[in-house]
Amino acid sequence: MKPMSHRAVVLASGGLDSTVTAAIAKREGCELFFLTMAYGQRHAVEVERARQVAAALGVASHLIVNLDLRAIGGSALTGPATVPKDRPGTERSRTIPVTYVPGRNLIFLSIAAAHAEVVGASLIYFGANVLDYSGYPDCRPEFIRAFEAAVKEGTKAGKEGNPLLVKAPLLMLTKADIIRQGIDLHVPFHLTHSCYDPVGDQACGQCDSCVIRREGFSKAGVVDPIAYAITSGC
Repeated sequence: MKPMSHRAVVLASGGLDSTVTAAIAKREGCELFFLTMAYGQRHAVEVERARQVAAALGVASHLIVNLDLRAIGGSALTGPATVPKDRPGTERSRTIPVTYVPGRNLIFLSIAAAHAEVVGASLIYFGANVLDYSGYPDCRPEFIRAFEAAVKEGTKAGKEGNPLLVKAPLLMLTKADIIRQGIDLHVPFHLTHSCYDPVGDQACGQCDSCVIRREGFSKAGVVDPIAYAITSGC
């Protein structure tokens, strides 16, 4: 069995950021334990993409948890509200968008902490990003540090002197820098899904997540390998 410090739970959505984060964890010598949430999101295609990424990276295990957050609602990703399209960067950074899912990262990280205790991992890798985070409060360093403190106090591992560490290696990177890291790590970008409101098997090309992704690839000088329903702009 590998030392405890070499085991890491990776919150794996099937998206670009979580896939680059997983590749970084692998480069750092971690044995990867993928954790994916099927939470009733309208872009449920990302769960299948997470499976494909897990296979490509050769993870030790991949746990998919069904947790229907549609019962709580409050988000365009889990309810009938319209996903915003073609918003400029100034608007994206001004307010918390309707695609914010109440408590999502708090819930996901809590489940990741529980899974880490069970599999003997001391690390949780989380693809949060504060520069391109579209106004989400649960992607900020203050949130991550507060969660670490809570887990230290509220878990058996923490009380026995083995606190879980949450690593967010993309936290202060631009999307272009994240993509450049992914290129260096041979990340299978063609398997990733970022879109909030897909059109069949294609990304819409207009939601905040698509716009940020497309701008990132453009600034990185790299061709995005996925298909978009709308290809104008960016």
